[in-house]
Amino acid sequence: MADRSTRLLLIVLGAMFLQQTFATLGRSLPPIIAPAILDDLAIDPAWLGIYVGAAALSALLFQLGCGSFILRYGAMRMSQVALVLLGIGMAVATTGPLVLFLVSAVIGGGAAAMSTPASSHLLGRYSPPRQAPLVFSIKQTAVPAGLLVAGILGPWLTGLTGWRGTLLIAGLSCLVFAVMLEPLRTEFDSDRVPDQAFRLSDFHRTIASVVGTGDLRRLAFACFAFNGLQTVFTSYFVVALTELGHGLAAAGFVFSAAMVIAVPGRIFWGWLGSGRVDPAVVMCWLALGMAGGAAAMALLGPHWPLLLIGLVATVLSATVMSWHGVLLAEAARLAAPGQRGAATGGVLSFGQLGGLILPLVYSGVLLATGSYGLGFTACGLPALVVGIALLRAPRDADSR
Repeated sequence: MADRSTRLLLIVLGAMFLQQTFATLGRSLPPIIAPAILDDLAIDPAWLGIYVGAAALSALLFQLGCGSFILRYGAMRMSQVALVLLGIGMAVATTGPLVLFLVSAVIGGGAAAMSTPASSHLLGRYSPPRQAPLVFSIKQTAVPAGLLVAGILGPWLTGLTGWRGTLLIAGLSCLVFAVMLEPLRTEFDSDRVPDQAFRLSDFHRTIASVVGTGDLRRLAFACFAFNGLQTVFTSYFVVALTELGHGLAAAGFVFSAAMVIAVPGRIFWGWLGSGRVDPAVVMCWLALGMAGGAAAMALLGPHWPLLLIGLVATVLSATVMSWHGVLLAEAARLAAPGQRGAATGGVLSFGQLGGLILPLVYSGVLLATGSYGLGFTACGLPALVVGIALLRAPRDADSR
């Protein structure tokens, strides 16, 4: 029985790792190759915030409402649906009119948002509780892996095929992997509840279950700050470097190199949170670290060498790109029985709210000051508040 449980855990962990990689690739690729898109369509860079905000708003709604669909159709099936929608969304973006980019953002943002609650449902079901932070963190290394792939292949493919060809290739890869997941449904969707119905009240119920529980409420606020700053970092870092005079390929390389540290970073934080350090303390350290990295970006200027920029980006990558496993494992642990997908979706919906609001804050600071660095610093302030709040919060000695 133990061998079978371990085998199933490894299978679902591998499948969800790849699913999350493709989901991250699909959502992050348009902002990463944005300089080519903005140049071709003659769009002001500040409007990138509207695209990112539309994707975040869609993600917010999808994550609030996806719990019932996960229960009804199964987490593996909803993972497939997410990948198919991502492929469609990227194809829509290539068709021409600017308004279809917003349609693409809505489709892609919502689709990518479903991937994490679905995978959390599966991992929470098959992971030993004490090792859950480590398991979730390993799976969440797929996010920097997806960003790494997007940062390297995105600019390269754009140079070969143009930005439209790049999006079509990425979309097709999502569709292919969705088909490859089909044989796994027999085992991993065996807990689905076919008569589970979706109701509009699910949105309110999900929010109430989060804000009505003190621990989940703190996680939701942390997720707001962390995901908001992460969205700003992944959406504007490459654009900021190109505006400072660096080439797209060089900017993409610095971004990708910084993403490398997020892979061992996520595993390290998850390892610490697996019974060694209180997960709340780990998240406190992460919050203060990312706030410090964002503050350092205020000094960003044309005189900065790429090596120094890469160092600051690495600090941000090790914190703002590395919090997910610890936070998601805590959300799954605190969820009511059978509600892991809904609980993580509810917490993550606050993260999507941060992903909606903070890029707009960044755009506002950019339009008002013309400074890319000050925008990062402004968006790091919520993380500073979270760090201070977690530092002062009471510790639950029995949380693990």
